[in-house]
Amino acid sequence: MILIGLTGSLATGKSTVSTLLRSPPHHLPTIDADALAHRAILPGTRGYTLILSHFGPTTPDLLQPLDPSAPLGVGANATRPIDRAALGRRVFGDGDAQRRDRAALNGIVHPLVRLAMAREVLGHFVRGRWAVVVDVPLLYESGLDVWASVVIMVAVSSPAVQMRRLRARDAGLSATEAEDRVGSQMGVGEKVGRTRARGPRRGKVVLNDGDGGDLERAVGRVLGEVRGEGGGRAWGWWLMGSPYGVAGVSAWEVCQGWRARRRWEEERAGEKARLRRITTIDLPVFGTSYKYSVGYGHQSHHSASSQDVLSRDGLIS
Repeated sequence: MILIGLTGSLATGKSTVSTLLRSPPHHLPTIDADALAHRAILPGTRGYTLILSHFGPTTPDLLQPLDPSAPLGVGANATRPIDRAALGRRVFGDGDAQRRDRAALNGIVHPLVRLAMAREVLGHFVRGRWAVVVDVPLLYESGLDVWASVVIMVAVSSPAVQMRRLRARDAGLSATEAEDRVGSQMGVGEKVGRTRARGPRRGKVVLNDGDGGDLERAVGRVLGEVRGEGGGRAWGWWLMGSPYGVAGVSAWEVCQGWRARRRWEEERAGEKARLRRITTIDLPVFGTSYKYSVGYGHQSHHSASSQDVLSRDGLIS
């Protein structure tokens, strides 16, 4: 079975691609990480209890208003769902406090989502599906990319397009809030680079700058490549017919994922080294020669724009 990791950034069209993959003519089973995350923090769950314990004392509006129809008593708050907007204000942004809160929230939710996801993947494997799509917005951030046989990354070529779509989708967001949400995730450019580092068979980029018809055709083309490159191999089904085959194929996929990640990290390290080249010049001041170090450019972890990376990879001119 091929495990397809579907990812993208905010407002790039990932959800639309997910819908296309599970609809005719593809009919692929899709596991939605966002839906699993929502269920993981419903009242009465372990995730709900942990979030309430960590964020509740310092977030007065963490819970939605009390339902008047709910029974009153000591446990009345246990029926109040988490206010996701209030929680979002705590974790979205680029400040130190937001980063710490975001790490704490991810530490609570991600393990619960991984467990639920593993159960669903196993169920589809037992039913003999040729492929299953795991729709994970934070695929690279959560480290789940190493488990994917193939990663499909949905991208746009311009940050302006992304911001415009995000604010059209969520009309209540201010420009600053939209920028905070986009900035809290790994940039489109870096995700494209990581996907390309997996190689042409294991990493596919779908550029969503056109209309719905363009996107549908691009998805069909990419899925045809995935199926042709690995979905119809009889030896794969034979291997997966035994516990040893399952373990062997899984270990191979993880190994390939780790190699792709290492390749990307080495490429990024080399790029940063080139951008931080230092030269020493002599500058005479009042008859004394002083040596000054001059750096040629510095680029932070998220500064490469999607335009830069997409141009470098030949997706746009």
